[in-house]
Amino acid sequence: MKIEKIILANFRSYKDEIEIDFDDLNVFVGRNDIGKSTILEALDIFFNENKGIIKIDKDDVNKQAKAEEDTDIKIGVVFGDLPPTLTIDATNPTKLDEEYLLNKDDKLEVIKVFPNAGKEKIFVKAFHPTNPACANLHLKKQAELKKLLTDEMECADKTKNSEVRKAIWSHHAEDLQLDDINIELTKIDAKNSWEQLKSYLPMYALFQSDRKNSDGDSEIQNPLKLAVQEILKDQRLMDSLNAVAVEVEAKLNEVAGKTLEKLNEMNPEIADSLTPVIPSAESLKWVDVFKSVSITGDEDIPINKRGSGVKRLVLLNFFRAEAERRKNESNVPDIIYAIEEPETSQHPSHQRKLIEAFKELSQSENTQVLLTTHSPSIVKLLDFEHLKLIKKEPIKEVVSVERSELPYPSLNEVNFLAFGESNDEYHNELYGYIESEQLLNDYKNGKPTITYIRVKRNGELLEEQKIVSEYIRHQIHHPENVENAPYTDEQLQSSIGAMRIFVQEQLA
Repeated sequence: MKIEKIILANFRSYKDEIEIDFDDLNVFVGRNDIGKSTILEALDIFFNENKGIIKIDKDDVNKQAKAEEDTDIKIGVVFGDLPPTLTIDATNPTKLDEEYLLNKDDKLEVIKVFPNAGKEKIFVKAFHPTNPACANLHLKKQAELKKLLTDEMECADKTKNSEVRKAIWSHHAEDLQLDDINIELTKIDAKNSWEQLKSYLPMYALFQSDRKNSDGDSEIQNPLKLAVQEILKDQRLMDSLNAVAVEVEAKLNEVAGKTLEKLNEMNPEIADSLTPVIPSAESLKWVDVFKSVSITGDEDIPINKRGSGVKRLVLLNFFRAEAERRKNESNVPDIIYAIEEPETSQHPSHQRKLIEAFKELSQSENTQVLLTTHSPSIVKLLDFEHLKLIKKEPIKEVVSVERSELPYPSLNEVNFLAFGESNDEYHNELYGYIESEQLLNDYKNGKPTITYIRVKRNGELLEEQKIVSEYIRHQIHHPENVENAPYTDEQLQSSIGAMRIFVQEQLA
């Protein structure tokens, strides 16, 4: 499964319900405190159920919504790339479309609602039968379902609830009255239906840039712990481990049995009162066996005691190794890597390698990558389709960066929109674009000028009148000319603003 869309409402700065489309590589950009990390942390709450890095609490309820007495936090995820069959009803394999548990777009949409940031309620939004004669079948027990069966309904196996439901729906096929409804998964009459469905969801691993510096610092521990979880998803390996566990269980029972047999010879009363307690192979948590995995440096010094640059460097190369491994292996488990500000404490050359690794990793089978960044340099290493711009005005929204919607296709334009980043390179691009479109005279018309001293080839100085944009352009292209006062940042920003407005008006 892969994320195709997430839905947020009343969670921190996201008050009104918002939908965010996802691709294989998603890089969230925007100004400080606009909600980039919030998206990644909402997914940690969704997937890891308060057992991950982020714990939901009452401060997560949007303040304005809370003032309006709306305190339900909503985090929803829409999944695509669904498995052909899965099991949600005891051990009976079934298909979500045949169970009417998909939305109108034939996607699995799971919604978690946290009343006042408390215990979650889990729903699946489904395009589902609402005809009273065949509605709410998932909520009925087996005896209730069988009562709805009539002789004219053909049912392949009356002992399987999914087959009974299928027979009932098939009988009413002409009048199902399909409509969007929310079905609470915990109320479905199947053992651990959510637990069953959860086993098909991708693993989600969040790495944050501001990890605390302690022995339990999971920024370095997590890559190895995550590797353990991935390794243990290999069914062949799990079968081997379970076979060992079964053999150990048998030998322990043999030892315990013989001990009690001998005890019975000496004191039958005590022997009868004792029972060996040995965990079954199914109850063993193999992940806990490897809970102490770590990486240490020289003299057993934990890596997390090293500088932040070293810690992040280890993390960088974990992702590089994962990109190579997942590209070369088949049948790898579904996983989502979420990394906040991967550029933190990294040399520019390392940043380039890291972005290349993330691009490669996102192209691997069953893999998605989510990033946040404050770095215009990182943005320039990406492609337009990777970027998700978070805007606050006129409404809060997260939009994909489309080339066709920009005044011209430039990542400097994205940096301006995301961070207000305006530099001489961006100025050069805007001026060059206006000039290439043969609109320079129109742009210059009516604008005030200042004196620019040009140095001729023979060394003679010549005073010319230039508008500010042209004055800056000449200084950028002729840094050897020191006869003019350097342009100020105020002039640079004003010129960039004027050219942006002009370009947008021309394209309107």
